[in-house]
Amino acid sequence: MQNSRFYRDPILVSSAKVYPRLGRLLLVWLVLFSATVDCSRADGGLSMGPLLDTFPLTLSPGCRTEALGPLFYSEKAEEQRTWAIPPLLSRMWDPATDFNQLDLAYPLVTYRRFGTEYRWHVLQVFSFAGSQDSQGENSGRFTLFPFYFQQRSTDSNANYTAVFPIYGHLQNRLFRDDIFFVMFPIYGRSRKQDVVTDNYVYPFFHLRHGDSLRGWQLWPLAGHEHQDPVTRTNGFGDTELSGGHDEIFVLWPSWMLKKSGIGTENPQWEQTLLPFYDVFRSPQRDSTTVIWPVFAHVTDRDKKYREWQIPWPLIVFARGEGKTTSRVWPLFGRAQTKYLESEFCLWPIYGYTRAHADAFDRERTRILFFLYSDTVQKNVETGEAQRRIDLWPLFTHTRDYNGNSRLQILAPLEPFLPFSPAIERNYSPLWSIWRAEKNPRTGATHESLLWNLYRFDTTSQSTKCSILLGLVQYQSGSQGKRLRLLSVPVLNTGPAADLHQK
Repeated sequence: MQNSRFYRDPILVSSAKVYPRLGRLLLVWLVLFSATVDCSRADGGLSMGPLLDTFPLTLSPGCRTEALGPLFYSEKAEEQRTWAIPPLLSRMWDPATDFNQLDLAYPLVTYRRFGTEYRWHVLQVFSFAGSQDSQGENSGRFTLFPFYFQQRSTDSNANYTAVFPIYGHLQNRLFRDDIFFVMFPIYGRSRKQDVVTDNYVYPFFHLRHGDSLRGWQLWPLAGHEHQDPVTRTNGFGDTELSGGHDEIFVLWPSWMLKKSGIGTENPQWEQTLLPFYDVFRSPQRDSTTVIWPVFAHVTDRDKKYREWQIPWPLIVFARGEGKTTSRVWPLFGRAQTKYLESEFCLWPIYGYTRAHADAFDRERTRILFFLYSDTVQKNVETGEAQRRIDLWPLFTHTRDYNGNSRLQILAPLEPFLPFSPAIERNYSPLWSIWRAEKNPRTGATHESLLWNLYRFDTTSQSTKCSILLGLVQYQSGSQGKRLRLLSVPVLNTGPAADLHQK
């Protein structure tokens, strides 16, 4: 496992400097247990669970060492390596892809690095980040959200500093290409692509200008914005027409008039006087709402359906080639389009959704939100499928496209965060009192109760069982059968036993 890398790693060293007690504890663990991670011995392994256990992985090539129940583990799965002291600390890295992760009391402090890009953050409030662009320019960012933003780069034009709300300049942050403010909300300017917005006493008054665009608003009294149709070059280098628009409001949101898609084949017109009516007209779609949201009628000529909402979203009926819906919430509901299906009964007691396309099909059945969930995702072209079943907080069961399956009992967080490797790495070992894994391609299985107090492993050629700190051990395979009770051999049918009898 190249244990010396633990001590040379700059991430680990810096963590030990910042958290001296944690660093000393980590070093003690590494001295005591890193030597036990020996993949060459994984076929035999150590069997003293839950005190200390080493065993081969079932679902991928590699091995794993666990010590003191759920309090420490170290794992090597192909090139990917992991060690952890749940829930305090974990690290995972892959030298082949130059990927590195470190968690301290996740999600309190996390570190992520992929190649030249990295990010440290404390609850998304205090963070350091850095990267290198395609031109080789390096940049580093520091954020104390929402009060301080800073970036320093080898390209001085990319430098910025912002001290909110006093004064600052930001680039490519907060969903804008450029932001400048002085004594916000007194004055702020933002830019997204070619559109520049000058805010005075945000959000009450602004002026906006861009490519063939002009606008203003004194919110909520009145506002107007107009843009002529323009021709732009898309990401593929082709020119395309972007429709213009004209928008007016008075006493927002009471009265509004919008025209969009100007200059295109589908110009749109909408007028609103809430709560009395809302009228939308276009060549492809018409919509009329009276006493919003009591009654609405939609005719969609493009998707070929008609819809009645009385009132929306409680009672909805739609009929046509493009959409069929029958909903009386919360009693029942069913909706279907070309690619989507959904239904519910006594919401939220029962719910079902499906998304399907030419090469993809995904179904999910839920009872009482996260109490029970069954998700099946299928590759239509190959016929392979993966499945996940959660029954909160009792268990979670997964099966991937290769047929590898895993069962975990208990699972208090996994149903809520089903695609979070950090939860599985930092917290799942603490409460997974039963684990069962099966690899149908290799014939390998693994079962563990109470952090290897009972452990049972099989391969296509061997079987191994260990109980109560290894006081009872049984192993069978090509070398025969062996049984040990209190470390005393009581059965040995291997070649050595035959030779002794002769």
